[in-house]
Amino acid sequence: MKHDPTWRWKVITAFAAVYIIWGSTYLAIRIGVQHLPPALFAGARFAIAGTLLALYARWSGQKFPAALREWRTIAITALFMLVGANGLVVWGEQWVPSNQAALIVATTALWLAGFGTLGTHGQKLGPRTVLGLTIGFFGTAVLLLPAQGFSLEHFGAQLAVLGACPLWAAGSMVAKRGRLTTPPLMVAAMQSLVAGLAFGILGFASGESTNWQWSPHALAALAYLIVFGSCFAYAAYVWLLHEVSPSALGTYAYINPLVAVVLGWLVLQETLSAHQLAGMAVILIGVILVSIARPKALAAPSQRT
Repeated sequence: MKHDPTWRWKVITAFAAVYIIWGSTYLAIRIGVQHLPPALFAGARFAIAGTLLALYARWSGQKFPAALREWRTIAITALFMLVGANGLVVWGEQWVPSNQAALIVATTALWLAGFGTLGTHGQKLGPRTVLGLTIGFFGTAVLLLPAQGFSLEHFGAQLAVLGACPLWAAGSMVAKRGRLTTPPLMVAAMQSLVAGLAFGILGFASGESTNWQWSPHALAALAYLIVFGSCFAYAAYVWLLHEVSPSALGTYAYINPLVAVVLGWLVLQETLSAHQLAGMAVILIGVILVSIARPKALAAPSQRT
């Protein structure tokens, strides 16, 4: 296969979207669930985003999935990643602060790297990668650990957010190894539509429609999640799944909390303490270690064996 000279810049752009935009979605979700019921809020996001992505994919000449095997993989990954993982985060953020949710979700990187070692196509983790993942998670804990410790008042919601992490990692591995022939953008569109349908059924069946009340804040949060969280960041993540190693991709879970804390400071006037600034530095060290420990992770597809 001919080497694509623009591939590295595509990877950099996609990582920037996943790193920065997804870090801001915790704040948007937190605002949204304070005004709208969680299942219908998530359902509206994915249904609209999936429609927009599908229209753009078709306009670009991409075809819908044809084989039953491809639809099965798309449905499974949508249920694991969007309905299961994202749904638990959305539900949990009714009680869990956005910065604490970002800290818990940071453990996704460990699950992602761990699941990436399984199977005949698994990639073994070297000592430096393990060290980088450990340092990155420790830095995230230092960054976001509340001064008074974790509250047990909403322990169930915290467990729900924690449960989202292995679901997301497992769905990511199924997507990565599914060998789909459908273009990544169309895959993201179909996954979003499946999730939108599932959340819609769940929301209407549980009677959430009676609690739907529009507000400027809810509309802004929903619009942001549709355009940036799904159409840009999620589409970039689906593409990266097939381009880089699980350990390299998992580093987004370290950057997202950093972004969440900074936005909390800017939007909600939360202060950054000395230990939080130290946590940011430790996170960056972990990311660098993971990146330089996997030389093939960022090699162009034609250069990987």
